Amino acid sequence: MPSLSAIVPATNAPPTLARCLEAIHAADEPPDEVIVVEEGGGPADARNRGAAQASGAVVVFVDADVVLHRDAFSRIREAFERDPELAAVFGSYDDRPADPGTVSTFRNLMHHHVHQQGAGRASTFWAGLGAVRKDVFDASGGFDAERYLVPSIEDIELGARLAAAGCKIELDPLLQGTHLKVWSLRGMVETDFWARGVPWVELLLRQGRGSTTLNLGWRHRLSALAALGAAGALLRGRVGRAVVAMAVLVALNRSFYELLARQQGRGRAAIGVWLHVLHHVIGALSVPVGIVEYLRSRDR
Repeated sequence: MPSLSAIVPATNAPPTLARCLEAIHAADEPPDEVIVVEEGGGPADARNRGAAQASGAVVVFVDADVVLHRDAFSRIREAFERDPELAAVFGSYDDRPADPGTVSTFRNLMHHHVHQQGAGRASTFWAGLGAVRKDVFDASGGFDAERYLVPSIEDIELGARLAAAGCKIELDPLLQGTHLKVWSLRGMVETDFWARGVPWVELLLRQGRGSTTLNLGWRHRLSALAALGAAGALLRGRVGRAVVAMAVLVALNRSFYELLARQQGRGRAAIGVWLHVLHHVIGALSVPVGIVEYLRSRDR
């Protein structure tokens, strides 16, 4: 079985760090070493610093606000032992987020649902709970710490580079951890726009090709169109068209909304539907800004 080095970025003194580390040490087949990085210019830089110190054959990145399940390291070891060609594997948040708030539950369950639907071969990566062979990580240059100074899509960008180089990446939906983050509505909007939407558009333009991975699959693109249609119709006072657009959105995302209803009840699930509309609208609004930022970066 390959040796594992768990790397936890903790540059902002996260209050959840103790719970994260307790879960790592209590896990079945715990890692051979645990590296907590408390200095660095952001998560990307902190993970790179940790990987530089690691002695394991596989580096396992665990966010400081994730309490991983007991079998996480066992699953990682088995995945790499089973497939010598596997370069990286990552998992998912579970469906039991720690914070019971409506926004937190919606946000964490959306992530869970997307990753559960995307099981198998992937062209992306997730550093919340993800592992990479150390030689592959070193050869790739690691996370782009110069471009991503704050939490953003540094893990998605790394996954895109690995996939473009022909590396095999797998999403294991049973590799899970509980997310401890408390989400606010403002934090959700800012994340969707500045931390994910705008840099993701820039990344797609730099790559020069489309992507159908996870949040960019056909279902999510159609959902974005339906959400925009509903929002636009309501702003113009065309209730009938808004109802039709919402019906399309619900049909496309029925399994996700059923998950929200099971976990929150129908009333809060209905709020979740509108949060989903907001999520897609913010994503769409980030597109023109992302294009401008891409053009500005080319000029520089």
